[in-house]
Amino acid sequence: MTNVLVTQEKPVAEMLRRAGQARFDAVGYPGPKDEDWRFTPVQPIAQTEWCAAPAPGDDRGATPQPTAEELAAFEFGHPDWHTLVFVDGAFSETLSSALDALPEGVVVASLADALGRDGHPAGAALEAHLGRHATVETTPFAALNAARFGDGAVVLVPAGVELERAVHLVCVTTAAAAGAAVHTRNLLVVGRAARASVVESYVTLAPEARSFTNVVTEVVVEAGAWLEHTRLQREGEAAYHVGLTYADQARDSHYRHFSLQMGAAMGRHDHQVRLNDENIESLMYGLYLTRGEQVVDNHTAIFHDQPNCRSWEVYKGILEGRSRAVFNGKVFVQPAAQKTDAKQTNRNLLLSDGARVDTKPQLEIFADDVKCTHGATVGRLDQTALFYARSRGVPAAEAQRLLTYAFAAEVVEEVALEPVRAQLNRLVLGRLYGEA
Repeated sequence: MTNVLVTQEKPVAEMLRRAGQARFDAVGYPGPKDEDWRFTPVQPIAQTEWCAAPAPGDDRGATPQPTAEELAAFEFGHPDWHTLVFVDGAFSETLSSALDALPEGVVVASLADALGRDGHPAGAALEAHLGRHATVETTPFAALNAARFGDGAVVLVPAGVELERAVHLVCVTTAAAAGAAVHTRNLLVVGRAARASVVESYVTLAPEARSFTNVVTEVVVEAGAWLEHTRLQREGEAAYHVGLTYADQARDSHYRHFSLQMGAAMGRHDHQVRLNDENIESLMYGLYLTRGEQVVDNHTAIFHDQPNCRSWEVYKGILEGRSRAVFNGKVFVQPAAQKTDAKQTNRNLLLSDGARVDTKPQLEIFADDVKCTHGATVGRLDQTALFYARSRGVPAAEAQRLLTYAFAAEVVEEVALEPVRAQLNRLVLGRLYGEA
C-alpha cells in the first residue's frame, strides 16, 4: 500500500500513473544483474511489504504532528523563506510559512492541490512538464514513483522574476511513518531570465524508524535563467532513500547543484542533467558522509547535446566504520557538441580499514574539439600533513579532524546560500566530533 491521491486529478497525472505502473510491472525492482544497480543493495526495499504513510487526520497513536519548534532546527535560521512542509509525505499548511508573501506570478504550492483543483495557476506548467523530463523509463524507481506518488512541491518562477528569498521544501518523517513508503514528486520551473534558490531537505524526527522514501524532482531552467539547487538527505540511519533529480537546461542558463548525503541505511541519488542548447553552464557538487554499515550511492549523468557548453562536477566522500560508497559519473558529448568543456572529479577519504568505495568516472565523447577530463582517488589522510600538524603541537585526533574538515570544506564552500553553507559546516563538524 502507498499514499496515492484519491481526489479527481488532472489527465496528465492519470496518464503518468498509468505509464508508471505499466513500466514498473514490466521491469520491477532492479537487481545485481542490472549494471547501474549492481552495487546498490535494493533487496531490503524490494523484499519489504511497505504500508501507506498515515494521511492527515488518521489516528497517529502517540505520535503527534511535529511542532514549529521541532522543525526550526532544519530551517537554517530563516523562517521568512518560502517554506513548504510535508509530514510523512502529506502537505502541512499549518507548518508551512511565507507562502502569502510570494512575488506576483510565483507559485510555491502542494503538487496534490495543484493537480486536484481546476484553475490552479500551476495547471499549464504541469501539463507541459510533469513526467516529461524524468520519464518512467529513466529508472525503475522513477516508474514506481510515477505510479504511486502522493504529494510534493510545484515551484514556478515566471520569466524575469528574481526571487529574493529562498524556497525551502522540508520533507520530514515521524515515528508514524515506520514501515511506510513515501513517494514524493517535485517540479521546479525557473522561467526565462529568472533567478531562484531552492533547497530540498529530507529529515526525520524519528531516527530509529524504518521507512522508505522515493523522490523524483524534475527541474526546468529556461533560457538565461539561474538556479541554485541544494539537496540535503539527513534521514535516520534505519531508513531507505532513493532519489532522482532530472534537470533540463536551455540556452544561456546556469544551474548550480549541491548534494549532501549523511543519512539512511541505504541512500541512492541519481542526478541527470541535459544541456539542450548553446552557452549553458552546469555545476554539480556533492558530499557524502558515511559510518557504521551505511551505503551511499551517487549516479550522475551529464548530457552535452549542443556546442559551447561547460560542466563542472566534484563529489567527495568521507567514510568511517564498515560503510560503503558508490560513485558512477558519466559525461556524454554528442557529435554536435563541439567546444565542450567538461570536468569530473570524485575523491574519497577512508577513515577506517573496513570502509570501501567503488568509483567509476566515465567519458563518452563523440566530438573532436573538446576539453574533457575526469579522475577519481581513494585514500587516507596525508601522513605528511598529519606530521606537520603534530609537530606544531596539535593532538593526533584533532589533527585528523582538522584535515578531514578541510577535505570536505572544498565542496561545502561552493554553496552560495550563506545560511545553508553555515549549517553544512556545522553538520560536518558535528559528524567529525561525534555529535551528529
